[in-house]
Amino acid sequence: MKKIFKKSIAIAAALSLAMTGCGSSQNAAFDDKALSPSAQVADSDKVTFDWYINYSWFNTKWGDNAVSKAITDRTGVDINFITPQGNEEEKLNSLIAAGTLPDLITLGWWEPQVNEMIQGDMVYALNELADQYDAYFYEVSDPQARSWYTQADGNIYGYPCSSVTPGDVANNDNIGSNQTFLVRKDIYEAIGSPDMTTISGFEAAVKKAAEMFPEVDGKPLLPIGAHIFDDTGNVSFDLYLQNFLAIPYEKDGQLYDRDTDPEYIEWLKMFRRLGEQGYLSTDLFIDQRVQMEEKIEEGRYFCMMYQYTDMSAQQKALYAKNPDSIYIAVDGPKNKNGDDHVLPTNTVSGWTITMVSKNCKNPDRAIKFIDYMLSEEGQKMVYLGVEGVTYDVIDGKEVVKPEVQKLLNTDRTAYDALYGADDAYWMFQDNVMQLKWKQKSDSPTQQLENWTYPYATYTGVYDIILPADTEDAYTNARIEKLWSDTLQSLLLAKSDEEFDQILEKFKADRNALGYKQLQEKRYQYVEKAKEKLGLK
Repeated sequence: MKKIFKKSIAIAAALSLAMTGCGSSQNAAFDDKALSPSAQVADSDKVTFDWYINYSWFNTKWGDNAVSKAITDRTGVDINFITPQGNEEEKLNSLIAAGTLPDLITLGWWEPQVNEMIQGDMVYALNELADQYDAYFYEVSDPQARSWYTQADGNIYGYPCSSVTPGDVANNDNIGSNQTFLVRKDIYEAIGSPDMTTISGFEAAVKKAAEMFPEVDGKPLLPIGAHIFDDTGNVSFDLYLQNFLAIPYEKDGQLYDRDTDPEYIEWLKMFRRLGEQGYLSTDLFIDQRVQMEEKIEEGRYFCMMYQYTDMSAQQKALYAKNPDSIYIAVDGPKNKNGDDHVLPTNTVSGWTITMVSKNCKNPDRAIKFIDYMLSEEGQKMVYLGVEGVTYDVIDGKEVVKPEVQKLLNTDRTAYDALYGADDAYWMFQDNVMQLKWKQKSDSPTQQLENWTYPYATYTGVYDIILPADTEDAYTNARIEKLWSDTLQSLLLAKSDEEFDQILEKFKADRNALGYKQLQEKRYQYVEKAKEKLGLK
């Protein structure tokens, strides 16, 4: 029942941004296939696009660094980025209401404004632009991604970044997941590198770590770490734990109730016991991300069920201070059969989608710019940068210059301002294509990523986002809130008997909200997803 994606909400009040209007200049076209690293576009053929990015944290400029300059040289397209200075939803809604959408719009695929813009005839169909101006779109875009985003009218109105298809996962052995079971290296090794895949082994390891290392640099050790509790639950104690245990998503032609799976419940009872005995810190239930990041950087957690990409900066800080104090990924909780973890990769939905507004005066240039960004040359540019500036070709292989790599690892802001590679412009990034240029890494996060490769599985058909402002979405939100409250109560229960009572009440309350009927509807979405991806 979990929502995988959450909208990023800024704290500051929304401020108005001055709009500079639609893309201007000439309607001159360019041929992506004819472009080469030496190609230049005449100044008279250049066009400027206003590009709205629906994230207040995005602050990378265009036109000053090596990558953006090179892309403008090759495409004749300059970019004026517009970002909200405050609440993203309010800003985007105001643009829609005023009819002042910029030329390009990038937002989360799950956002309700996506359908609003499509149904309001505010954005172009990319396939129609391709048919009219540049059929190269069909060569550089992924057929499964196109199929996934094709609407009932047969059109595709937005293209994703970071899209991973089932075929990508099947054909690559280095596509990973971001879900990991982490232990602090020096503490884990000091207690004998125990097997933590069983309930008894997990309990014993946590207790031994707390006994041998009651403090970390004068502060209490936190035996277990997890993501924050929110209105939908806690991804560490529900989704991640269920995935470590390889609990199925469906059984016998219907969605499986993962939240009440017997083995999962046994593990929750184990965590309850650890809490009763003082091994679950109260911080676990109240800390927000900023507090958790501080504690990770201090190395205060012994083990964590965590998204490793969310702690990469802290991992690097630990490594700089003491390489033995970093976190490493090891096999975590497993079911009684010892089955491999089933860890989700990214999905065909990707992360964000980019759309072309009908306010755009140069849609022909817009689709050709998109095609360039999706092409191999474009992907190489946004990932590796400019040959001779950010990388050299040595013995036929692209190698990032040492000083460039060092700046990337130490000062990302300065790196983006000077070079702008490594997906600083992520709006069309193709992570799978970019694997061919992946550099050898001595990053302290590399082991965490590598550990996930054998367990990475495409589970995207089960990521269901119900249509906004519908009765189903409302029911789903109420059930999620019920689960969130219940999960905390289960972990804080004073006995197994109280745990069982809480769980039974949850089942009854959930059924009263319409859980069974909702599951049936959700499974219909799963079946449709399988059909779109050719998995049936």
